[in-house]
Amino acid sequence: MKRRGWAGLTAVLLVLSGCGTETAAGGIPKRTPTQHATPTPRPTPTPPPPTCPASGVSISVGDFDASVGHRAVIARLTNCRPEPITVTGYPDVTVLDSKRTTMKVTVTHGTSYMAIDPGPTKLRLRKGESAQAAIAWSSTVEIGGDNQNGAYLSVARAKHEKPTVWPVVTDIGTTGKIALTAWSLKRP
Repeated sequence: MKRRGWAGLTAVLLVLSGCGTETAAGGIPKRTPTQHATPTPRPTPTPPPPTCPASGVSISVGDFDASVGHRAVIARLTNCRPEPITVTGYPDVTVLDSKRTTMKVTVTHGTSYMAIDPGPTKLRLRKGESAQAAIAWSSTVEIGGDNQNGAYLSVARAKHEKPTVWPVVTDIGTTGKIALTAWSLKRP
């Protein structure tokens, strides 16, 4: 850069460096306070209270567990109505692909590698009480088999009841099977 350019740049920088300062006693620049508008906080909306489906039960799926190629999740059914409900037998579970289309999967009832089936019993759940069931599968892949991976589980209290769909990766490999335990007050 030519000498003239440097001199001009230096002059501009000196002028700009003096903006917004006052000289205090002793020649040390002092910053002038800058006025900033403090935004008025908006109230955080209160989330709506949880609703209870017409069936009187809410179903959640979680607590994923894995061991040596075996997998399981726990389905939890909670009574959300004021009156007690009766639960018996096994949940109705369907494996869905990424497009939420039902996959061809064999569903069995009983003990699996991941959970011991307590067998079907009649359970009476008061408001807020829960029952649990294990949904288990093996991620076994055999040569020449059709490797299947589900993306969702559709879970209902029993057949012919409205299901709840949860995103759960079910890498059932070539087995094409899932095993269910009965609803139980304790974790199966």
